Amino acid sequence: MTGTQRSSEGLDARRRKLLFRSWHRGMREMDLILGTFADAEIGALTGDEIDQYEMLLEIPDTEFLPMITGERPVPSDIDCAVLQKILASRRTMIF
Repeated sequence: MTGTQRSSEGLDARRRKLLFRSWHRGMREMDLILGTFADAEIGALTGDEIDQYEMLLEIPDTEFLPMITGERPVPSDIDCAVLQKILASRRTMIF
């Protein structure tokens, strides 16, 4: 079961895959954070931002979640425009 509110219709194969991966992380908290972000932004991300997002999705949930919630600082080597968009999106969420 996913919480997606967006159809993958009209997305290229790469974006469809990223949308699916965003909602199927393995840790429900990350599904909600990244899935909600992807629902809102996946269609508008530039090619460079898609590259950044793919890189971020490679980070294991147990390492990524504490960065997203502010419990752990974000390493400079992964700080990028898309991560800043994810963090801004996360700050607007109410759980």
